[in-house]
Amino acid sequence: MGIFSRTRDIIAANVTDLLDKAEDPAKMIRMIILEMEETLVEVRASAARSIADQKEMRRQIAKLENVQSGWVEKAELALSKGREDLAKAALVEKQKAADLAEQLAAEIGVLDESLKASEADIAKLQAKLREARARQNSIVARMESANNRLRMREIYAGPKIDEAFSRFDMLERRVDWAEGRADAAGMGAVKSLEEEIAELRSSEKVEAELAALKARAAGKQEG
Repeated sequence: MGIFSRTRDIIAANVTDLLDKAEDPAKMIRMIILEMEETLVEVRASAARSIADQKEMRRQIAKLENVQSGWVEKAELALSKGREDLAKAALVEKQKAADLAEQLAAEIGVLDESLKASEADIAKLQAKLREARARQNSIVARMESANNRLRMREIYAGPKIDEAFSRFDMLERRVDWAEGRADAAGMGAVKSLEEEIAELRSSEKVEAELAALKARAAGKQEG
């Protein structure tokens, strides 16, 4: 079952109220737009039929005018021959054609009024449809924003952050382990010749500095 009875209900509808009462506004606005689009198509199709009917009626009126002219000519001919009875009969047929043409003209007038109403309805339906589509864009944007905020809160407040820091701790432990292995690999290693000579030179410097300190100390004592 549709949301609206049809054109008049759509025109009178308050889209905001409908959405406020809806459990699922996004679904409701899609349904509203779909029904508005379908109704707009129907109203336009009805207007197209009315226009086509008018054109056909105008063609019929044109034919009836020719028929009336024909009967007038026949009446004139009958009178010229002294057949008043035939002239009168011809005028009766001419009047029938005139009456039918008048009836068709009245129907065209009714269709004109109907087309004016349809044109006004189409304008109002289009306005409502634009309003509904604008609301749909707003609803979609708000839903996306809300979903994004929810995802961010879940990320920052949920277990994913704890999992991430647990991974960091694991990586740090792996780095500590790698550094420990590197340090341990250097323990007990045999020194190279260059390393031993460098140590001797360093030892000589230390011994020389120590001897100089002793000499200064002894000089102070003697003084």
